[in-house]
Parts: sequence; structure tokens; C-alpha cells
Amino acid sequence: MYNYQKSNRYFAQVADDIKDITSVELEKLGANDVKEAYKGVYFNASQKVLYKVNLHSALINRVLAPLYSFDCHSENYLYKTAYDIEWEKLFSSDETFAVFASTINSNINHSKFAALKLKDAIVDRFRNKKGKRPNVDTRNPDVWFNLFIENNFAVISLDASGGSLHRRGYRKESVEAPMIETLAASIIKISGWDGTTELYDPFCGSGTILCEAYLHATNTPPSIYKKKFGFEKLPDFNPKLWKEIKETARKNIALIKPGLISGSDVSKEAIKAAQINCNEIDKNKSIRLRQTNVFDIKELNEKTIICNPPFGIRLKSNQDLSDFYKQFGDFLKQKCKGSAAYVYFGDREYIKRIGLRTSMKRPLQNGGLDGRLVKFELY
Repeated sequence: MYNYQKSNRYFAQVADDIKDITSVELEKLGANDVKEAYKGVYFNASQKVLYKVNLHSALINRVLAPLYSFDCHSENYLYKTAYDIEWEKLFSSDETFAVFASTINSNINHSKFAALKLKDAIVDRFRNKKGKRPNVDTRNPDVWFNLFIENNFAVISLDASGGSLHRRGYRKESVEAPMIETLAASIIKISGWDGTTELYDPFCGSGTILCEAYLHATNTPPSIYKKKFGFEKLPDFNPKLWKEIKETARKNIALIKPGLISGSDVSKEAIKAAQINCNEIDKNKSIRLRQTNVFDIKELNEKTIICNPPFGIRLKSNQDLSDFYKQFGDFLKQKCKGSAAYVYFGDREYIKRIGLRTSMKRPLQNGGLDGRLVKFELY
């Protein structure tokens, strides 16, 4: 038996600053014994819950199913131990695979080197046992393996998600520096938006916040369009159960009223991209889009405003946007009465330029940027 079969314990890779809300999400999906750890969250799950987590999670990057664990003090022992694993029972030499690794406080201190040693062991075993080796495909392999070494203890896992879950499948077009889907979903979760107020994004870009809001409001599983999952490669995969879970999820998708979610952008190209992306998931065209400058909007009263305004790093310029943020602060104060605004600052230096008192300030990283999500309550 593999480790995950003995313990029913899995590991969800997730951004450090959203592990708390990910733990809540996991428990709502049926996971138990949830525990935050380095770069993710451990949890126990039945087979049914494992499938549901991969389908429904809006926040997790990958779910790892541990296969083997062992003491690992040297590269030679890593190779020897990995070579003895019966990889041919997990996939065939006609399929492709990829290995990603990370190491902490161990004799093997280079992650790429560790991944290479594991890859060599897999390839050599196939070549010697089957006479043919599988090819490596780091972009879209048939199966992903993960190697994690901490304090000279190694865990080899199969990526039960089959690649990052942030790739929802709706992003067909993009603009410069788009917000990652899991971050947009995190902001919506943190805002507590439940569809009782209209949601508006005045800097919608290619529509990521709008798309994630739509998935949330309609109870659409974020990974419903994903073609394949890694857990389908596990030896105890239950296709009947998986089919039932997908069918139930589709039945629970709800409709929303037109205009509940809407947005705008000054850029014609951004609105074109947003329309294409929104149409991928919103077949009823209930998301409303328009091209306009935020300062030309008459009012946004009694709404939930969620947005990611432009900032210098995102625009790849040294332009000082202090005046822009002051003007945006005036817009919020004068034209958004009764609304709550959740503004993501990629450059937190601009927070004080808004000129409004914050009721929440939370660190949230975006592609290596040390950003902040700030809430303004507009009376």
C-alpha cells in the first residue's frame, strides 16, 4: 500500500498568507484533522472528499498524495531508493511525466538537483525493466511527481491535481500582469461577498476578479473545465464515484441575475479580453462590462467594490501614481456611499495616498509582490 492509502492524509500546496482561509475551505468540503504547515496544509480525506477538494477548491494550487517516505542523507541513497520503486505500476513508458522538488535543511540542498536524481531513477528503472523509457514533459505531463526533503527525510508524492489548480481554463486572453486566479478567489472569500449586494470592479483588466466572483456566486466548481486530474492515475481511482461527484456539482450550479457582477476598464483591449474570458464560463452573459474611465462613473453606491488598481511595478514604469490614488480616494469618498471597497495594492506605498481610514489591512502576495488587501467602509 502507498502512504496515502494507509493514512488517508494529503498535503495541499497553497500560498502562505491564505492558509487560514484554505483550512476553512477544506473543512467545509469534508476534510478533517486540518493542520497548517510549511507552504501548505495537511488534511485527512476519504476518496470522495479528495475528489471534491480538487474539483471545488478555489484557493489550493495542488493536492499531493504521498506515496513513499524514507530517510535520505545522500543523492546516491535517493537514487537507489527511488530506483527500487515500482513506477511501472503507476504509469506506462508511453506516457510522459514530470518531477518538481523542494528541499529544506538537508544534505541535498539543491531542489533542481534532487528532482533530476529522482527523474534519473525513474527513467533508468523503466529502461532496464521495460526496455523503453518514458519521456519528460514539464508543461503538460500525464503524471506529476513531487519530492520534498526536510531534515534529510524524503517524501515522494503523486500530484493528485495533475498540475496547478489555478488554471481554471477560462483565461483565453490576457493583459499585462494579470492577477492570479487563486489570489482573486482569496480576495472574494476574505471580503465575505455573498451575492446580496452588487459587485463591481472598476479596473477589471482581463476579468479575473469578475470570473472568480461568478464562479463563487453560481456555486460553479473552479476546476469544472479541467480535462484531467492526477488522482485518476492512482491505483484505487474510482471512476464511478468521480462521475457522480461531477454530476452532483453540475446540478448545484445556480443562475444569477444579470448585472449582479459587473466591471469596467479604461482600456479597450482589456474589455475585449475580459469579455472573451467571461463568456467562457458565463453562457448567459450575466456579467456586465463597459469601457470607461473610473472617474467618469457617476456613482457606485451600496455596492461591494473589489479591484486591483494599476501600480508602477505592474506597469513596468517609475511613474508616480500618488495623484491617481488621491483622486481614486476622492472618488470612493464622494461617489461610493454605502459601499464597501476591497482594494488590492501591489505597491503598498500607495495605501496612504488614498486618504481614507482603513478597516482592514491584510498581506497577500501576488507573483512575488508583497501586496496588501485593504478594506474601506464608505459611509
